[in-house]
Amino acid sequence: MVQAQTGRGAARRRYPIGAELVEGGVSFRVWAPRAERVDLVLDGEELRLEPERDGYQSLFAPGLGAGATYRFRLDGKDAYPDPASRFQPEGPHGPSVVMDFSAYEWRDSAWGGVELAGQVIYEFHVGTFTPEGTWAAAMGKLPFLRDIGITVLEMMPVNEFPGRFGWGYDGVDLFAPTRLYGEPDDLRRFVDEAHRFGLGVILDVVYNHFGPDGCYLNCFGPYTSDKHANEWGESVNFDGEGSAGVREFVAANAAYWIDEFHFDGLRVDATQAIMDDGDEHVLAVLAQSAREAARGRSVIIVGENEPQHARLVRPRDAGGYGFDALWNDDLHHSATVALTGRTEAYFKDHEGSPQEFVSAAKYGFLFQGQVYSWQDQRRGKPARGMRSEQFVNFLENHDQVANWAPGDRLARRASPQNVRAATALMLLLPGTPMLFQGQEFGSRRPFVYFASHSGQLAELVRNGRRAFLDQFQSVGEDEAATARDPGSEDAFLACKLDWTEAERNGEIVALHRDLLRLRREDPVFVAQGGHGLDGAVIGPDAFLLRFFAEEGDDRLLLVNFGRDLVKPSLAEPLAAPPEGLVWRLLWSSEAPAYGGAGTPLVEGPAQWRIPGQAAVVLAPGPAEQPQG
Repeated sequence: MVQAQTGRGAARRRYPIGAELVEGGVSFRVWAPRAERVDLVLDGEELRLEPERDGYQSLFAPGLGAGATYRFRLDGKDAYPDPASRFQPEGPHGPSVVMDFSAYEWRDSAWGGVELAGQVIYEFHVGTFTPEGTWAAAMGKLPFLRDIGITVLEMMPVNEFPGRFGWGYDGVDLFAPTRLYGEPDDLRRFVDEAHRFGLGVILDVVYNHFGPDGCYLNCFGPYTSDKHANEWGESVNFDGEGSAGVREFVAANAAYWIDEFHFDGLRVDATQAIMDDGDEHVLAVLAQSAREAARGRSVIIVGENEPQHARLVRPRDAGGYGFDALWNDDLHHSATVALTGRTEAYFKDHEGSPQEFVSAAKYGFLFQGQVYSWQDQRRGKPARGMRSEQFVNFLENHDQVANWAPGDRLARRASPQNVRAATALMLLLPGTPMLFQGQEFGSRRPFVYFASHSGQLAELVRNGRRAFLDQFQSVGEDEAATARDPGSEDAFLACKLDWTEAERNGEIVALHRDLLRLRREDPVFVAQGGHGLDGAVIGPDAFLLRFFAEEGDDRLLLVNFGRDLVKPSLAEPLAAPPEGLVWRLLWSSEAPAYGGAGTPLVEGPAQWRIPGQAAVVLAPGPAEQPQG
């Protein structure tokens, strides 16, 4: 029998809530302002917690160790999992388990973390990344990703959620790595191994809502509120009555992933839906909490913010939230329109024109306060002062692939030539590039929305997803998209990567490897536009970008999404080579090694010939030097 001792062990805790091993036993602490009495349920016996200030209750259980299962009973009624459970081996409805965070022996003591400049991000979903769908299996792909040129892995959410599969964005146990991918130490081992290969790992976290199934947080306290509108239901309560405990919960969670699992940063989902009218926004609080938890390691905080508010990346002392970077939806939308011709739904305000790409290269976001007709309101804020690397650029991500019913990848929607050209643009732009799993080998596996629910909730999710996709007019004519059931295991299994494609599509792998090598080793591209960048439209579907360098060793990137562009001259000063030199081909998306048809002499003595559906990089050289 466990003899509880209240008030002991609290001073030695790492976090304000949850079950923690301390000297001689386990310290339990929970925030439960909605309960007068909280009892710890342990293997048939119950121990009463001691009330503290501000809704907290705690006790020390001497002699208890790792592996003990428990719940909290509220006011003598139902018993629930710990809101800060570290592991739920039976899922969110089962008991919580005491874990020993110190049992794993880390090998990354020399790892200093990651800084934003120079990074190449790779977004992946553990459950579909390999056939096994585990952290252990994912470790086997680390050498491949490193060799291609990836530097930071962005792991989609892994907090516990109900069912047998899901994206992870409906998490309900925010401190518990999901049982579906392995045990918590398997996650630690994955991060540790990534560091051994020189790869950083950041985690996608969701603080804008809680999942609808298996979430017992509101039984303990006012975790949600109807004060602010939210597309998922009630908002998380960051500024209402009783919000102090919720704010501490989220700040502790951000720190927890950095501290106990050695993540190198966070990607914060849909920050526009994290509402806070208080004096200090919770986004600034959680960013600071994550940095402090790193204890000297460098971490990066990336935000998804659909309205594109630059305030998130401004320093806290300048009124910002202290994030490092933001996703750039505008570049994706322009590229999608240029490559597919589709202007449905939220693509309607983008033309995919050459000027949009020039502006994106120079200014990052395209909408910085103009009227956005799709939303019938102004979108964006001025991004002046943002550094180029603070814009995370992509052609694919989990949302954008899934929103293109029936989850088709870009490789299925556009010509191979234009996909190569757009890939070159995205990977060489000054911003921080991001690839989505399988993109580096031209995966043709779909990625759709999937969530394992049952009963009425499954029906609601199915209807809700169908209603969302209705904004895309073409979906109504696509039987495959219409019939897709998010709750079907077939939908989930169809999204698993086929790694034999990486072997079959060696040309696409080579394209990505060579471009990332160019970005990593060429001093002009390494500078990420630090010496200046300008651009110009040179044809109906063509544009150039000039990357300036010291002593005139500039680079000229020519992109043409249309047909061959042949001109006797280019009346554009940015096309002029440095004095006394001529442009020579440095790289081409039409190289036969990538499946291309070869590249003509781009700047000849009598004409410019810019190949259609291609991207080429030119560097200055002496006139007598042969092209190649």
